[in-house]
Amino acid sequence: MIEWNTEELIKADKRFVWHPFTDMREWCAAEHEPLVLVEGRGALLRDSRGREYIDGNSSIWTNIHGHNHPHINAAIRRQLDRVAHTSFLGFTNPAAIELAQAIVALFPNRPLNKVFFSDDGSTGIEVALRVADQYWRLRRSRRHQFIAFRSGYHGDTAGAASLGAAAMFQSRSPRWKFPAIQVSDVKALEALAPAEIAKIAAVVIEPLVQGAAGMRLWPSGTLRAVREWCSRTDTPLIVDEVMTGFGRTGRMFATEHEGVIPDMMILGKGLSGGYLPIAITLISEKLFSAFDGSVAEGKALAYGHSYTGNALGCAAAKASLEIFENERVLEALQSKIQYLSSALSSLKELPGVTEVRQCGFIAGIEIAQAEMAAAVCIEARRHGLLTRPIWNVVVLMPPLCITMSELSKAVEALRASITKVSRYGSASGRKDAEEVTA
Repeated sequence: MIEWNTEELIKADKRFVWHPFTDMREWCAAEHEPLVLVEGRGALLRDSRGREYIDGNSSIWTNIHGHNHPHINAAIRRQLDRVAHTSFLGFTNPAAIELAQAIVALFPNRPLNKVFFSDDGSTGIEVALRVADQYWRLRRSRRHQFIAFRSGYHGDTAGAASLGAAAMFQSRSPRWKFPAIQVSDVKALEALAPAEIAKIAAVVIEPLVQGAAGMRLWPSGTLRAVREWCSRTDTPLIVDEVMTGFGRTGRMFATEHEGVIPDMMILGKGLSGGYLPIAITLISEKLFSAFDGSVAEGKALAYGHSYTGNALGCAAAKASLEIFENERVLEALQSKIQYLSSALSSLKELPGVTEVRQCGFIAGIEIAQAEMAAAVCIEARRHGLLTRPIWNVVVLMPPLCITMSELSKAVEALRASITKVSRYGSASGRKDAEEVTA
């Protein structure tokens, strides 16, 4: 085992690194010691001081089959021995071709049959927005606005953030002026006047559950109703499966629960099994067929990234898909979902808990106050569980490979942490937990 100099690592981090969604004044305070994560295997992570934790949020919802999975490791090593990256602009590579073919094969009758590669969920959304916008311009249509649902989150790049994150995190810039509007639900969608509908380029939705909103579940049938509205109005439907894809809801994709096929689907996070940054925008033949010319003619999609179609990321993603089949992951997951549902139900009676929500292997425990939820997550480290809150909601979304024993420990860690924080208050719980990691 490597001997890490934790003090020097933290000192350098505080001096040189800017962390996302982080109060850097608190982070850099002398008394704060962040965890330095250095190793992982299966559903477990280890920090630089040798302490072990259950990865309760799948390393920000990306890890599917566990850390250091031998099949993905081997696939990356094989590809690394060939070449790590080549340009996708004017060239192609076997890893990207094979992954695209495997992804399209997951959809019966191949309704989504074109794959556009990008780097992460946000850029995957950007691709979809640009495709929809250019599609209507090629048809000489006035459709240019996008509809998203209130409290939805689709990423932090300028276009994606205009669909929801810019307002959610008070970061909206008046100079973005991206043409997006928000509606609250299907009723609001149905209430749009014909003149308004005539301007809509596409509708974007997170299927079944809104993640960054605090794991808020859509009423049953919502996705199907949105699909029907889009079909009636000839409006493309963009489904954001960045969080829900690859087994999180109990099926490979959340859209399967309501038998919906969108016009575009975005896949990210778990696509590579949590190994490398890669995303996919799946596009229907109807939309793709409009792009039948050159960039000079304005008929080709003039968008792309330096690492588009990265061979290492594609190799990891293809290996992740193979694990689903080889290890019968979705079948094994069903008993874990049932157990999680039973275990979580007992948390509902704990003081400070206002609601427990679950969608497949995704869970959110809503706490009375955001400060208390943060303290619960810090206290949970004492019990060997890592996770983060979303506002006042504690998230539990472990890798699909987690064992029943580890899953039980994770829920019990939450129970003990909620009980302690509710008993002594969030400030006391935070102080005690920070003393453990100091």
